[in-house]
Amino acid sequence: MTTLSFLDLVPVVQGGTVPQALANAADLAAHAEALGFRRYWVAEHHGMAGIASAATAVVIAHLGQATSTIRIGSGGIMLPNHSPLQIAEQFGTLDALFPGRIDLGLGRAPGSDGRVARAMRRTLDTDPNAFPNDVVELQSYFAGDGRTGIVATPGAGARPELWILGSSLFGAQLAAILGLPYAFASHFAPDLLVEALDIYRREFRASAQLDQPYVAAGFNVFAADTAEEAELLASSQAQAFVALRTGNPGPLPPPVAGYRETLPPPYAAILGSVLSCSAIGDAGAVRRGIDAFVRRTGVDEVVVASSIFDHAARKRSLAITADAVREVAAAA
Repeated sequence: MTTLSFLDLVPVVQGGTVPQALANAADLAAHAEALGFRRYWVAEHHGMAGIASAATAVVIAHLGQATSTIRIGSGGIMLPNHSPLQIAEQFGTLDALFPGRIDLGLGRAPGSDGRVARAMRRTLDTDPNAFPNDVVELQSYFAGDGRTGIVATPGAGARPELWILGSSLFGAQLAAILGLPYAFASHFAPDLLVEALDIYRREFRASAQLDQPYVAAGFNVFAADTAEEAELLASSQAQAFVALRTGNPGPLPPPVAGYRETLPPPYAAILGSVLSCSAIGDAGAVRRGIDAFVRRTGVDEVVVASSIFDHAARKRSLAITADAVREVAAAA
């Protein structure tokens, strides 16, 4: 059976609030756990009015209190924003609170623009080896091997599951060299997906954490009882993508019927490319879409992404998705 996980940007909807978004995330995490999802990730973004997961480790602790078995973690922490010691302490604490359930996905993007990056860490390191060196330093804190001369407390001896995230070939190469699982952001940057997975699998070196390649990939799913309803639900995220690409991000807007048909051809083309790894429709369409994606990529895990304006409709979408994957497994 295809392993299903979920990536949540903890969307703040138009007319909504951050407390409401965080409450919805906890409720959705418990729902995903009941449906059999493997893990529930939240992503670090900053300075964005429509995303409430900036304090990522705090949000993960919030999700941990609402669940009991599902893995919870970051998809991901943008490591250039932080010192490795800080992340070791934060995720060492999470591992102590929720042992055996914490994932630490690491990315090298700032999670926003240069102004936010400077505000986060005050200096921007342009050394191409900075991110790999930070990952190795972080591993050392968790191992408690003394190479840094500092004992991370909490942190030393903690065992969060480390992942490398990416949307380019760089992350694939780094994950392969370090022998870590790799997650590709094909839910918004699908162009290099196949090439990156090929590099990762071909160059993978076994490590203490992983003896063979393990790949997850993002995939947008907007599921409803009818195709028309699913298309309507998907229009909120479509609007959000267009707003982001045109420099006008904001809270997640309500759905608009026929939204794509209103777009100028260049914007429609951008949206079609960005959302090419998607399934939008009823249970049958979702089942076929996920099955085709897994067959094409050979991924071990599908990380579902879907920002839907109405919380009840979002929960329904996850339930339809879980049922569709079980049907694929039964047919196989």
